[in-house]
Amino acid sequence: MAARVWLEPGYKCLSDEPVRVRVGGLSPLQPVTMRAGLSDEKGETFGSAAFYRADERGELDLNRSPSLGGHYTGTEPMGLFWSLTPVKPFSRLVKRDVVGSPLRVHIEVFDGHDGNPQGRPLASCVNERWFMKEGVTRIPVREGRVRGVLFVPPGDGPFPGIIDMYGSNGGVVEHRASLLASRGFLTLALAYFGYDDLPKDFDNLNLEYFEEAVNLLRHHSKVKGPGVGAIGISKGGDLVLSMTTFIPHVIAAVSIGGCNANTLGNLHYKNITLSGLGITLDRAKFCESNLIDISEMTNNPKDEENKDCIIPLEKAEGHFLFVVGEDDKNWNTPLFAQQAVERLKENGKNNYEILTYPESGHLLEPAYFPFCYASFHRLVGLPVIWGGQMKPHSIAQIDLWPRIQRFLRKHLEKQSKL
Repeated sequence: MAARVWLEPGYKCLSDEPVRVRVGGLSPLQPVTMRAGLSDEKGETFGSAAFYRADERGELDLNRSPSLGGHYTGTEPMGLFWSLTPVKPFSRLVKRDVVGSPLRVHIEVFDGHDGNPQGRPLASCVNERWFMKEGVTRIPVREGRVRGVLFVPPGDGPFPGIIDMYGSNGGVVEHRASLLASRGFLTLALAYFGYDDLPKDFDNLNLEYFEEAVNLLRHHSKVKGPGVGAIGISKGGDLVLSMTTFIPHVIAAVSIGGCNANTLGNLHYKNITLSGLGITLDRAKFCESNLIDISEMTNNPKDEENKDCIIPLEKAEGHFLFVVGEDDKNWNTPLFAQQAVERLKENGKNNYEILTYPESGHLLEPAYFPFCYASFHRLVGLPVIWGGQMKPHSIAQIDLWPRIQRFLRKHLEKQSKL
């Protein structure tokens, strides 16, 4: 009988969903190499490989069979996916077209244990990993000053409303927002610089822009109001903290790898200005392969000269979820989260949760997204280390993704009028 590989429950799924990889038709106890690969929209390739041994019936079930070596070891049902590694060093996988095409992951089975198998595979299949559930609508937004992309779940609603932001690369990032919409959140992927007619940089940001986006979202006919949530990573992480602090209708914020101070550029709101927390360049560390460790460059918010940068979180009536990768190499996220929690406690506030993940880095993405250890940093102009170890970071992403959704639902679905 010829070998075959198949996926359960099927060959198409959302990218935050697991599949069960099974192989049959092998010889009893046959050693094989499982290989996965994909090409992104820029033509960059990513690959992974792991060594397995068939059971006495000549079968493999990655839900039960342990990897004996390769990119990961142990029983990891989705290891082939989260361990996908760029062939070209320091490439970062980003999904830009979330509507028209999936990530196509090619899965192959080869005889023997070989980290770079050649020749014809014994069996192969393709997993299409989509970013939008059928029925989700993508709507470009260019209303007033607001620029971004709105994702509306199928059905009449009302749905919890979310604003989703990324960090210092600028533009609009859609893959997390489209997945949130697929999970029942009406989500606005919000650009705030480097997109359309928005400013080219974030030296001076105006919180009224974000307030305009909040009002646009909460007045949508399918949004369950009156409050909305916000999720941000990196620079977006401190922005969602400022939004929840100063904008009353932001009632739940998820800050992933964020800072408790306003970072980099100044942030203005009415008669208030939060200065931008600065950096000290000579604290950068040059590592192997021309990589830079920038984790100690960002200044300490609690130093006296930085007091005007700290976000007065105690003024917020909304709720915070601080997400911390303990091995974050972008900046000192554990310290920043500790300072945020201390400030809230000192002011008698308990409107926060904190999730801390050992051996996890800065770029905590939705579940099963490939781990990125290092990539090009727009502001630095060179590849930087993001931190984390592949396996614990990837397991953290699997744990974190449903927790984010539960936190947002808890505070948005049962809200009363403000």
